[in-house]
Amino acid sequence: MTTLSALISERPAPQTLFQRLWATHWLLTLTGALSLALILVAALGLAVDPRVITGAPAWAKPMKFAISFAIYSFTLVWLLGFVQGHPRLVRFTATLTAIAVIAEMAIIILQAARGVRSHFNFTTPFDATLFGMMGNFAMVLGLMNLLALILLIRQRLPDSTFAWSLRLGLVIALVGMAVGFLMTSNITPSQQAELEAERQPPYLGAHSIGVEDGGPGLPFVNWSIQGGDLRVAHFVGLHGMQVLPLIGFIVTRRFANSLSERRRTMLVWTAGLGYLGFVLLLIGQALRGQSIVAPDALTLAAFGGLFVAVAAIGALIVAGRKAQSN
Repeated sequence: MTTLSALISERPAPQTLFQRLWATHWLLTLTGALSLALILVAALGLAVDPRVITGAPAWAKPMKFAISFAIYSFTLVWLLGFVQGHPRLVRFTATLTAIAVIAEMAIIILQAARGVRSHFNFTTPFDATLFGMMGNFAMVLGLMNLLALILLIRQRLPDSTFAWSLRLGLVIALVGMAVGFLMTSNITPSQQAELEAERQPPYLGAHSIGVEDGGPGLPFVNWSIQGGDLRVAHFVGLHGMQVLPLIGFIVTRRFANSLSERRRTMLVWTAGLGYLGFVLLLIGQALRGQSIVAPDALTLAAFGGLFVAVAAIGALIVAGRKAQSN
């Protein structure tokens, strides 16, 4: 049986992980490294710039996006390292992702330096153009994520359990990305009033539902504590790219000798569908205008039911092995 370590190192690997990522695609790896450096730039901005944008320090958003893009860039180039036989498509996917990430970060930093909002900003033609560009680059990121998913679906890997964890992680990340488009179509009451008066609102679209953006929020992430916030599902969905491969790794290592590959894959699928269900429930909670810190009985019941169902199915899969061995 092919071990997980053999799968991970099936390509001739350089001595370090960073060297392997660099060998897969140097520009996307460099983009991840630059994003890490921008975290320090944003930290300096937080220390010396007292300005506030939409209820948060001006440089909080650049820092959050720098962290997110660093994680995303390194994860995607790592995933693309498993694709063999399609070097041009790998380069195409990684190059366009790197360009989109660099462009998005440049716009976010520029707007923070100007002391204005980067998202949903239609205050001036220049601001509207920049936000439109961000939307286009976000679409590029989504399409390249989809292309990476297709490449991994077509790629035959020795361990199907771990392979499906990679694919399902990308599927869930796509759902998380799609939440961003819900934000652009989320019209707040004040924006609706402007539109009904046949005026162009200075801002069109929002993270929050039921309340205006910029109100009281959780520390750092600034997710609303008074209404729904689509950023929660957006965040959780995007990080499926890291969570599902980690689950695949744990399942493969923990049950390598006690469960068949088929049952290990069933466990990963159960975890993946459960994670996807969690993201969808977070979307539903936000659309109902409900804060993540104030779930009602219906929300608690839905989350509890999902947890019980996933745990029960997982237990049945493991118990099935014991019944067969008897």
